[in-house]
Amino acid sequence: MNTPADSLMIRGARVLTLDDDGREWPDADIVIEQGRIAAIGPGAAGAASSAAVRTIDARGQLAMPGLINAHFHSPGNLMKGCLPGYPLEVFMLHEVPPLAAGGDAARLAYVRTMVGALEMLRRGVTAVHDDAYHVPTATVDGIDAIMRAYEDAGIRATVAIDQPNVVEYEKYPFLADLLPAEERRAMDAAPRQSTAELLGLYDHLISRWHGAASGRLAAAVSCSAPQRVTDDYFAGLSTLSERHDLPFNVHILETRLQRVLGRQKYGKSLVHHVHDLGHLDERMMVIHAIWIDDDDIRLLADSGCTVAHNPVCNLRLGSGVMPWRALRDAGVPICLGTDEMNTDDAINPWFVGKTAAMLHTLASPDYATWPQPDEILWSMTRGGARALRREGTLGQLSPGAEADLILLDLDTVAFTPLNDLRRQLVHCEDGASVRTTIVAGRVVFDAGRITTVDEAALRAEMRDLMAGYQEQRAAAASAAARLEPYYREMVLRAASEDVGLRRSLC
Repeated sequence: MNTPADSLMIRGARVLTLDDDGREWPDADIVIEQGRIAAIGPGAAGAASSAAVRTIDARGQLAMPGLINAHFHSPGNLMKGCLPGYPLEVFMLHEVPPLAAGGDAARLAYVRTMVGALEMLRRGVTAVHDDAYHVPTATVDGIDAIMRAYEDAGIRATVAIDQPNVVEYEKYPFLADLLPAEERRAMDAAPRQSTAELLGLYDHLISRWHGAASGRLAAAVSCSAPQRVTDDYFAGLSTLSERHDLPFNVHILETRLQRVLGRQKYGKSLVHHVHDLGHLDERMMVIHAIWIDDDDIRLLADSGCTVAHNPVCNLRLGSGVMPWRALRDAGVPICLGTDEMNTDDAINPWFVGKTAAMLHTLASPDYATWPQPDEILWSMTRGGARALRREGTLGQLSPGAEADLILLDLDTVAFTPLNDLRRQLVHCEDGASVRTTIVAGRVVFDAGRITTVDEAALRAEMRDLMAGYQEQRAAAASAAARLEPYYREMVLRAASEDVGLRRSLC
C-alpha cells in the first residue's frame, strides 16, 4: 500500500536523529503529518493530534534520516560496467562524446533517470542532487523527461542543467596543439548553445519544476566547470543562483591536469579564478576539490561553500585523494556523492561513506585525524542538506523537518552483534538492511518493493531500449578511439609537470 503524505505513525523504533543534540532513543515513536515530522520521542504516538492513516510497527528497526546523494549525473545510468579504467579526460570522451551527432529520446531519458532513482530508494537514499548533462545539447524535452521521472519515482530531487558551451579543445591544456587540423575543425563545428539559449532553458526549469511535487522537486544551477563555459554564461548562472537561492554546482580541480590548465590559462588555480570572478560563495557546491593547495582551502572556507567528496569515483578514475582533514579543519562543510553510474558502477552511498572513512587514514600517521563515524554520517545526511540549501529541514529527524527517513532491520549481518551503532552504519552496512524508505511522509519502498511504479515493467522497458542505445554507444566509442591518442598524450604531458602538490601514489 502506498501511504498518502498526510499522516503516518512509526512506533517502537530505535531512533538516531542526527540532530544538533545528537539525540538517540532506544525506543521511540515518530509522528508524521502533511509530509513533515510532527513529533518524535518516547510516547510521541500517544500525543498525536490525529489518527494515523497507517501505523508501522518498527520494533527491532532503526529509524534514521534518509541518505542524501549530494553529487550525481543521471545520464550515466545506463553505462554501468561500460568502461575500463580511464583518467577523467579520456573517460569523458566516452561519457560526453564531443562529436556526438544526436541526443537521447525523451523516453530513454525518462526510463534511464527512473532506473537510477529506484536503485537509490532501495538503498535508503531519499534525496539526490543531479547535475544532469545533455548530449549534444540541452532541450526542454530532455529536462522534462528527467524531472517527470523523479516526480513519478517519489524521490526528492534537485536538478541542474550541466551544459558546457565552449569548444572542446579550449577546456584542456595542450590539446589544441596536439589535435590534427581536421579534428579541431570538427570540434569547432560541433553544436554549442549560447548563453541566451541556456539561460532560457533555466527559465523553463525554474518556472516549471522548482518547487513542484509539493516542494519535492527543485532546481539547481551548474556551469560544469569554470573552464568549460563562457564568462558571461558563468556570470548569468551566478545571478540565477543568487536570485532564487539555488545550489550552484561547479567541478573544480578534480585532476592534476586541471591544476596545470589553471596555471596556463588563467595564471592561477581554478579556485582563485572563480573567486576573482566573484562567483565563489555560500551557494556553491565545489565538486571534487582534490588538487587544491592551502590558499585554495582558505578561499573555500572564507566563501562558505560546500565541497562534494566522491571518493569512489576519484579512485575509479585515478584522480587522486582529496585533503579531507585539511578541509574539515578549515571549517569547510563536506557532503558525499556517488557521482555517476559509470564511475562507481553502482549507486551505493553506504560504500561511498565506508570508502571515505578508510581512504583518509592514508593521509597521516596521527590516527586522531582520521575520519570518525559521526563525521561520515554527517556528510552522508546533513552535509548533503547543507549543499542543497536545506539545512535544518533535511538530513535530520526533528519536529518540523521533512519526513525523509529510512528504517533499517537491526536483525541483519551488519548489526549482529551490535557493538557500536554509528561505527557499524559506516563500516558494516551496505544498504541490505534497508526495509522502508519514506520521502515527504510517503512510503516509497517497503518490504523489498517499490510502491510508486511497476519496477519489473520498467526494467523490461529499459532492456528493450538498450538495443538502440548500444548502437549510439558504439558510434561514440569509435570516435573516442580515434581521438584517444591525443588525449592520452595530453594527460601524460600534464602529469609530467610539477604542480607543487601530491594527491596520488605515483
